[in-house]
Amino acid sequence: MASKLTLNAKNLEALGAARLAELLLELSNGNGAAKRQLRLALAAGSSVEEAAQEVRKRLASIARSGTYIDWRKRKTLASDLQAQHRAITGPIAAADPAIALDLLWRFLDLADGVLARSSDGSGTLADPFRAALADLGPLMTAVGADPLAIADQLFELLGTNDYGQFDGLLPAVAPALGEPGLARLEELILQQGLVDGQRVMLQIAEARGDLDAYLARVPAQQLQWPDGAAAVADRFLAAGRAEDALAILDQAAQAAKSWSSPHWTESRIAVLDALGRSDGAQVLRWQAFERTLSSPYLRAYLKGLPAFEDGEAEEKAFALVEHHPNPIEALAFLVAWPALPRAATYVLHHWDQDSWDGQDQAPLTAAAERLSGPYPLAATKLYRQLLVEALWQGGAKRHRQAVSHLGTCKDLAAAITDWQGLEDHGAFVAGLRESFAMNWSVRALLGD
Repeated sequence: MASKLTLNAKNLEALGAARLAELLLELSNGNGAAKRQLRLALAAGSSVEEAAQEVRKRLASIARSGTYIDWRKRKTLASDLQAQHRAITGPIAAADPAIALDLLWRFLDLADGVLARSSDGSGTLADPFRAALADLGPLMTAVGADPLAIADQLFELLGTNDYGQFDGLLPAVAPALGEPGLARLEELILQQGLVDGQRVMLQIAEARGDLDAYLARVPAQQLQWPDGAAAVADRFLAAGRAEDALAILDQAAQAAKSWSSPHWTESRIAVLDALGRSDGAQVLRWQAFERTLSSPYLRAYLKGLPAFEDGEAEEKAFALVEHHPNPIEALAFLVAWPALPRAATYVLHHWDQDSWDGQDQAPLTAAAERLSGPYPLAATKLYRQLLVEALWQGGAKRHRQAVSHLGTCKDLAAAITDWQGLEDHGAFVAGLRESFAMNWSVRALLGD
């Protein structure tokens, strides 16, 4: 049962309306964003007209501002934009979809100006506008908006897509546009031009389901690039045109001399499966596993084998892993599969310290943690590697990590009865003291 002091709706309701109102006023004091949200909530509770007017005022204020939005103001403005979006698509849309649609157009019109006043590489400010695109189509349908008028507004908005915030605009509203709206938008682009016209024309063809027109507009360079060809092939496969998808993928393979594209590989596997060419798909899965040691590729390969052949194939895969030139990737695979007994054996018998990159901490740490319970000796080897690297790297943070690893090694030592030729914990620490004899900070960490 949750404590009465836990911050949740039920506990706060128990305070009563009067006390909650006092707290809200106190918390909003000096907080402009909080005050705006409270005023918006009051307006929404009064009437749709008042709520809409409150939103209009705020949107107009944001539009008028010319202040640069630095990293300190970015999160606050993003929260403000999200609040306006929620008000438009929530209580206002429920009461009057036509008013909500008008406000949403105004909201989206802010995007270019807001993004021009910031250097937001994180997408924090673009995200509220991208999120709003999904609500545009349903509101248009609810209002019964004229497709030709919609097309005109879309054309104007797409002309301000300087930051890619409207890349998903046409797919979001295509159902509301229908063929009349799509034809009107196409006409406007052909007559007046659009900076991003090629992409929009591709989206129009896709919205119509006209894949041949879509393919005709795809730049030749994209079809020679494996990832680009895979993206196009995926559309043809989804439309049931697997043979055409295969031809597109083959064209890219012939054009590209040296490349590695997981997307192309996955697309080709899906196409071959769709065509009933399972043997070819299996060959690709195995080749992809050999290159990447990817568990999903191996699992899919084993699943596609006839009964009773998967065990032998799995052993073949383990042998490949154990002779892989990158020991970090090999160990990560064995731990993730999971094949912990093999992972422990791999650590104990394939140990070549020079070939292990101890600075790549994440996979080694993850492996050491998984092995520490059932296989303390193998885990100790990994923790020692991490410890030594941390000591040589120096710095307070790395030294704290070294202390933690040393404590773990000490705990693991109590569970080890056979060191199998590895020096015990006492001898290991003594060796560290000798290696770092001239480093007083490391000697202090080692208790010297």
